Amino acid sequence: MSLRSNNVPSTPRVISPSPTPSEQDARDYSGPVTRSAARRRTPTPQPLEERSDEDEPESPDLRRARTRSRSPINPGAVPRMTRRTSTAAKASKVAKSVIVEEPVVANGKAPTTNGHLAPPQPSTPMGWTWRDFSRSPSPLGLIPIHRQWRTFVHKHEVPRKALHVSIGFFVVWLYVTGTQTSSVTPWLMSGLIPITTVDWLRHRYASFNRFYVKVLGALMRESEYSGWNGVIWYLLGAWIVLFFFPKDVGIISVLLLSWCDTAASTFGRLWGRYTPRLRRGKSLAGSTAAFLVGVATSYFFYGWLVPTIGPFPGDENFMFKGALSLPKAITEAVGLSEGQATITGSLALGVMSVLSGFIASASEVVDIFGWDDNLTIPVLSGIGIWGFLKVCA
Repeated sequence: MSLRSNNVPSTPRVISPSPTPSEQDARDYSGPVTRSAARRRTPTPQPLEERSDEDEPESPDLRRARTRSRSPINPGAVPRMTRRTSTAAKASKVAKSVIVEEPVVANGKAPTTNGHLAPPQPSTPMGWTWRDFSRSPSPLGLIPIHRQWRTFVHKHEVPRKALHVSIGFFVVWLYVTGTQTSSVTPWLMSGLIPITTVDWLRHRYASFNRFYVKVLGALMRESEYSGWNGVIWYLLGAWIVLFFFPKDVGIISVLLLSWCDTAASTFGRLWGRYTPRLRRGKSLAGSTAAFLVGVATSYFFYGWLVPTIGPFPGDENFMFKGALSLPKAITEAVGLSEGQATITGSLALGVMSVLSGFIASASEVVDIFGWDDNLTIPVLSGIGIWGFLKVCA
């Protein structure tokens, strides 16, 4: 039996006699390979021969997309799109682009920095200025009850405003009971002296200050933690107008302080952001509320309370008695008679009410050396109303 070797013939390779450009590009195609074979294979890239477009025009029918070159690329020879900058150059560029901000001026004082992370020291470390009386935005965190009742006590100041408004009703009760202003001023001074003394002591002893704000913190602003209590200026302003001005002027000044200031603060916090700003912390919404409440307060006192419940002893010294007239110099210059230059009844009451509202609103907006508005509102209102009635009543 003869053995024959079966030789398997090799697979013939078919070569196209006239290769097209696409087949010529496919010569470098080797087919899929495994990863192990690819690691063993040494790369032998061959540069592609590309024709220049300037040599001969190419027909649009034969135009094809150029293949990506497989030749090795030297990173150093390829120009960068952006220049490489060193770390020092980047730091200098960032330093140049930093905007230098001006120091913020708070309450008329420019803070000075000491180059460290410590808080800046005031420009006048010794002594005080009139600006120290000013009200700054109340922070949060100094008084414990302000953190616990953030909306009720800190934001809307409901206990403080309730006390503020109640003093106006207390003044009305004193008038209805026939109490004279001369008998009220000694009580105000007897309360002003001990309250001021206690406030002075709490600023000298930190432990006593902590106890003080823990007990009365609901009636305080947090800006008063290290400043004077607003009750001091309230009592001082009420004492000044009740002691130096006539009875009706003193009473209406305290009523404007009690009700107009509260209305300005309430409506200014609610809608002040939607109206123009008159000055720091004062908006058109708050001033308008103070004006309207001032008009209503004056009409309530002169138009209803005095003629309905009164008169009481001492009312004969009222400056406003239901009539207003032009000054004598203006009457003679214009040539009006005394009857033509005088208004009475509802018209006089309306003019007096509008003037009181305007004076209350103006005294609430004005800033005099940064003093507390609990002092400036009654004093300026008393001066304005007294001056007007002195000339026109």
